[in-house]
Amino acid sequence: MRINGFSGMDIDSMVKSMMTAQRVPLDKLNQKKTVLEWTRDSYRELNNKMFTFKNAKLKDQFGMSAALNSYKAVVTGNMDAVRATATANANGVTMNVEVEKLATQAKMETQGAGTVIKSSTTLEDLQKKSGIATPSDKYELYVNGVNISLDKKLSISEVVTRINSNADAKATAKFDEITGKLTLLSKDYGDKAKLDVVNDASAGKASTLLDVFGGISSEIDPITNESVNKSTGSNAKIKINNNSIADVESNVLTINGITLTLNAITEPGKPTIISTQNDTTKALETIKSFVNDYNELLATLNSKVNETRYRDFPPLTDEQKKEMTENDIKLWEEKAKSGLFKDDGILKTTISDMRMEIMGRLKGLSAAGITTGQYFENGKLYIDEKKLQEALEKNPQEIIDLLQGPSSAPTTGLFDKLQEVMEKGMGSLADKAGTSKFDGSLTATFKTESSMGRQLKEFNKQILNLRERLANMENRYYKQFTAMETAMTKYQSQSASLLSSLGMTS
Repeated sequence: MRINGFSGMDIDSMVKSMMTAQRVPLDKLNQKKTVLEWTRDSYRELNNKMFTFKNAKLKDQFGMSAALNSYKAVVTGNMDAVRATATANANGVTMNVEVEKLATQAKMETQGAGTVIKSSTTLEDLQKKSGIATPSDKYELYVNGVNISLDKKLSISEVVTRINSNADAKATAKFDEITGKLTLLSKDYGDKAKLDVVNDASAGKASTLLDVFGGISSEIDPITNESVNKSTGSNAKIKINNNSIADVESNVLTINGITLTLNAITEPGKPTIISTQNDTTKALETIKSFVNDYNELLATLNSKVNETRYRDFPPLTDEQKKEMTENDIKLWEEKAKSGLFKDDGILKTTISDMRMEIMGRLKGLSAAGITTGQYFENGKLYIDEKKLQEALEKNPQEIIDLLQGPSSAPTTGLFDKLQEVMEKGMGSLADKAGTSKFDGSLTATFKTESSMGRQLKEFNKQILNLRERLANMENRYYKQFTAMETAMTKYQSQSASLLSSLGMTS
């Protein structure tokens, strides 16, 4: 706080008035910075829309094979034995399916460590309880050539998790608290599935995990003299329309475009009957959703590049806001933020690329009832639902090839090409605004080494320097006024002294 002298002048008001003109360059700099920050924040919002359209819509929703599937499987007869799902390649052949044998996993089961043992029991406590194995600080499991080392402090549930999370072992485990048995299963099914477990608790080596659970009946390897346990799975055996199929390595197989899941053995003469029906509901809804989302994004981008720019409405300074109501500030800033992307190069390129992908397939799209609107509608798509449904019923594969790409070139469909357009657009946004094409979050941190990031850094530097100069200038003004007041006080004192010596009063 500055205390004025005794000159009678309002120094604070005078200095403030003198500084007002000097602060104009700082205000303009802050306004430029504000516009840049508004633009960058809006770029992030647009990045979010493009990211969502690319990943959540084009890739994870519209691009899935089931999204355009115009067939459904109808199951009759023994409905519990076989589950059926039609793919887009279903050929309409009716199948009578008889399941003679299910494919199995390779399986091993321990003798059991006792009854009613909680999964929270540690290996150390389990050993003490069973009294079977020699106490050890760690226990080993050798399965399919992979060594899994387990600390004695681990609980049984943690042991099961360790085994299941080891991808190289190609085995899973489960524990039965009632019997105390640990079961090992191969991840694969069929003749190729195997479990190869080695028990080696010889001198100087850790105890094997299986010993703690009661062990497994083993064979002795004549070469290594190690205890070896081996198990293999077996193939499923089925009949389809009285044709035997023996080499089925899994309980899930696809034939005639129908994915079959074998759940149980059928009784003789009681097959599961599977037929297909044309059902365009799913495909129709997918295409309608795509057109709606495409139009929504295109409309957003078009509105941004065509929005009016009000150059007479710059961002408000703090001083200006003090003189305005909240509603006035809101209305002003709406004008100030309008047109930030007027004729924006990145957005115009993205719009053009989106429309080019549509135009390149317009003949096929038109045949399916998808067309563009009038010129002034800027590429908006329209659907003739009746025509689209007829196209889906007549030749659904043509629609799939058009939108998702044929099996010979799966990345050439419209959905994939639009993903590439979004990827390109988001890449340009990342370079300019510092957004990320890998993260569509509205709160994601901006990368500072972008074009706008470098501009903001320079603005901050200039603002800091200008504020420092203005502070020095303000201090100089106050010093000058202080010196003036000191001189005036001295003059008044001398004048009073002179008048006094002359016998005069002021």
